[in-house]
Amino acid sequence: MEKALVTPEERLKELGLTLPAPRQSAGNYVSCVRTGNLIFTSGQGTNEYRGRLGEDVTIEVGYDAARQCMLNLLTVLKQELGELSKVKRVVKVLGFVNSSPDFTDQPKVMNGASDLLVQVFGERGKHGRSAVGMAQLPLNNAVEVEMVVEVEDEEVGLG
Repeated sequence: MEKALVTPEERLKELGLTLPAPRQSAGNYVSCVRTGNLIFTSGQGTNEYRGRLGEDVTIEVGYDAARQCMLNLLTVLKQELGELSKVKRVVKVLGFVNSSPDFTDQPKVMNGASDLLVQVFGERGKHGRSAVGMAQLPLNNAVEVEMVVEVEDEEVGLG
């Protein structure tokens, strides 16, 4: 007998994770914009992880920060879509890593976000990605992440 499909929310629960409360925008912008069947998110940092990779933040802590950024982004998508199973495909992830000039392991840090997407969405979570080092991020965030997702064709949102 075939096992019933597990929803992304159920996968999060299996991982022992819960989506955090939505974070307030820090300026004159919205948390995401939908055009057609694509959703473009604004960058999400965290309230927990501050500092610079290669100076006062380890790769392991940076990985956790990227994972938390992705949980924040999943909260944005859940708020927009009502349920995460409406995500058809994660298209692109862009990660900004607050880095010292000689730090070159931004991809290892961003694996925190990418690994979570594959754990939650399976094949639909595999995505294109860029991981770049930045001289500084707002509020001294260790990591900031944004993404583009494709959603089912039906109209979603508040209407």
